[in-house]
Amino acid sequence: MSALAAEPPIPIIDTHIHLFDPTRPQGVPWPDKVKQPSLYQPALPARYRKIAAPLGVKGAIEVEASPWLEDNQWVLDVAAADPIIVGTIGNLEPGAPDFPRQFERFTKNPLFRGIRYGNLWDRSLAAGLEKPAFIAGLKRLADANLTLDTANPNPDLIATIVRLTDRVPNLRIVLDHLPSLVIPADAAAARDYRAHLAELGRRSSVYVKLSAVYRRTNGEVPRDLARYRATLDELVAVFGEDRVVYGSDWPNSDQLRPYPDILALVQEYFASKPRAVREKYFWKNSVAAYRWIHRDPSQPSA
Repeated sequence: MSALAAEPPIPIIDTHIHLFDPTRPQGVPWPDKVKQPSLYQPALPARYRKIAAPLGVKGAIEVEASPWLEDNQWVLDVAAADPIIVGTIGNLEPGAPDFPRQFERFTKNPLFRGIRYGNLWDRSLAAGLEKPAFIAGLKRLADANLTLDTANPNPDLIATIVRLTDRVPNLRIVLDHLPSLVIPADAAAARDYRAHLAELGRRSSVYVKLSAVYRRTNGEVPRDLARYRATLDELVAVFGEDRVVYGSDWPNSDQLRPYPDILALVQEYFASKPRAVREKYFWKNSVAAYRWIHRDPSQPSA
């Protein structure tokens, strides 16, 4: 029996899933029935639990996939009914006039662990940084000890996050799906990207999701870890063992590989590392990044 097989299993906290239900009367803004037909079905905690719990997943953090304000409440209501959801990252506009009121409204629920902002939903984090009200909103988020999740990774967004951490240094930030970032082909642009990434690596309030690792190549999605190892090695080297977290991107990830493959790839990558490092990636760092809510005795506790 191998040493890994003899060890007790490491509990897993998945820091990136989406919840939605296209059968609601109001429908959903995403996924699109035509563009993402395979996703166009209810993605709810019971379905996720059936897939993930047998693989050792003890809890998950929902990351908002809707720009509709009231979907923050819908997710919180859905999450309340199933303790596998240990937190949600909502959707609010930090610079909006009603941000303080909505922030107070949703943060009364302890499952609300922060907001998502970046370059999705026709938004621009870079443009927001030019507005005093936007900065004030992010400072309110930081002062509440909540988290900013970014979306979606590209070199410009990484450069913007450097500027953001200059302006709000105590804001805890999680960079989502960084393995999916396409490094510029231009040598100068690639150097700039890596310089900005290295700067973020020196800032202890910035965490990284090693999520969205798989890539489609010539119509195929290779399962071979060798295709992805260099990217993972680089990110772990930059951010260290204390600031990387697991996220599946379920059910969006189903468009590339089924959930067991999503988890198995990173389990294979970390298998050669000490157990303490694996525990950090699969659950301990998520506590530091999100301060998620312990809701079930099966969920690990620091």
